[in-house]
Amino acid sequence: MTNSARPYRDLHDHLDALREAGLLVTVDRQIDKDAELHPLVRWQFVGGVNEPDRKAFLFTNIVDGLGRKYEFPVVVGAIAANRRIYSIGMRADVDDIQAKWDNAIAHPIKPRVVADAPCHDVIHEGRDLIGEGKGLDRLPIPVSTPGFDSAPTLTATNVVTKDPVTGVQNMGTYRAALKASDRLVVRMATRVGGAGGYQHYLAHKKRGDAEMPCAIVLGCPPAVAFMGPQKLPVGVDELDVAGGLVGAPVNIVRCRTVDLMVPAEAEVVIEGFIDTEYVEPEAPFGESHGHVALEEYNMPMRVTAITHRAKPVIPSYISQVAPSESSVIKRVAYEPLFLDHLKNGLGVKGVKRVSLHEPLTGLLRVTTIVVERGMPRTEVWRALYGAAFFKGDCGKICIAVNEDIDPDNSDALLWALAYRSNPVKDVRAVESRGQGHGPKREHSGEEDSTLLMDATMKSDMPPLALPKKPYMESSRKIWEELGLPALRPQSPWFGYSLGDWLPQWDQAAERAASGRYLENGRISAQQRKKGLVPETKFRPGED
Repeated sequence: MTNSARPYRDLHDHLDALREAGLLVTVDRQIDKDAELHPLVRWQFVGGVNEPDRKAFLFTNIVDGLGRKYEFPVVVGAIAANRRIYSIGMRADVDDIQAKWDNAIAHPIKPRVVADAPCHDVIHEGRDLIGEGKGLDRLPIPVSTPGFDSAPTLTATNVVTKDPVTGVQNMGTYRAALKASDRLVVRMATRVGGAGGYQHYLAHKKRGDAEMPCAIVLGCPPAVAFMGPQKLPVGVDELDVAGGLVGAPVNIVRCRTVDLMVPAEAEVVIEGFIDTEYVEPEAPFGESHGHVALEEYNMPMRVTAITHRAKPVIPSYISQVAPSESSVIKRVAYEPLFLDHLKNGLGVKGVKRVSLHEPLTGLLRVTTIVVERGMPRTEVWRALYGAAFFKGDCGKICIAVNEDIDPDNSDALLWALAYRSNPVKDVRAVESRGQGHGPKREHSGEEDSTLLMDATMKSDMPPLALPKKPYMESSRKIWEELGLPALRPQSPWFGYSLGDWLPQWDQAAERAASGRYLENGRISAQQRKKGLVPETKFRPGED
């Protein structure tokens, strides 16, 4: 599936792999990129489609709101519409992805500079960038949130900038709104600590530079595309880590008009300079935190060149209200980071899993920590505090549950909170926390707080009152024989022990289920007693 000159897949190879796996839907009918494209894909996230059944969508017949046709296709969901798509891009099982990231970060491989690159098949400079149907206006960039967004916006970006002092490049995923055929406005995060590209922007301002070189890359090889959303240590060159992911140097090429290196197999590269003196209004835009980001001043970029492959495919992320493609990208990357932090960084024993809630909260607000039964309460609280403050913008609500609770099932979480927690003892609020990413911005000065909840079992409990698994499974076969509606089992769907259960009760239940209840009646008749009030507990085999 890969070119003999490189041991990694480019976007075209990746789409072939998705097609072979039945995970790519090709839409050949005419689609309006401004009003129809993203809403169509959005339905698989809000229409009751199970996560494994979500697909990537390739649109081949695109027009805009004015009916103008576009030459290039657009693909949405190709990086992470679901976890399997992400794993195909990583060429690793989902369970092995964190180990692959760890190895890549520990063993980076420097990229290889090439002279000739597919991303330079077609070059537009000078007057080719000016006017309707030219420059950025040639690209079929969708409107992400029709009805709210004020412009077509680049979302599936790898934005390349360089530290003017150290020369180390950064590659981040930042939105960029189209403003003219040769101008767009980039939003780089200004939160505390700042995104890598924003730190470079500040460094250029400090030096007195009027502009900062910038290259916006669309459609990298998947191993490189994953670098933008991944949070790597400051000062680490993402292209080196991409080499570590694929086990070989990634091919890079120098841009035509700016002193930056970009992936040679990119679909499109937009080169130019970000103004460090002036800012320009940008947005509204439907953001990944699930609210519309209102209009703000952000960074104008004048475009000096657009280069692309002979037959490029334009990628776009489906973002906004989670779950979405962007939330899957982050979830697959972040959950193992949290688990490693708790187990290895803090040494908390008994943590089995960390789940970042997606629907509507977008990973940042609700964290569930799954721990083994009987874990000491002091360790449960260490895990809750550790998860709450591992990342500045994650963990506003942290809940600890036992392994029998499915953290993706909100009903199961409420069940655990209702029956396994005492609010006076098991709920703590921690003040003086920053706002983080969301509609209330982190630099507004308004403080937030954190809620920690221990919803684990504090002692053994009676079994869950549902038939045991074998009885549910055998009856499901009858259900299917009868041709009844397809089932989508919701955990919990069978009963199991929660510790407070005796072998004698198992034996009695087996007799009842096999039609021998009268035998149970003879046994209980032998255990009659005088002088006890009704509802006095009885445990067979115990005084």
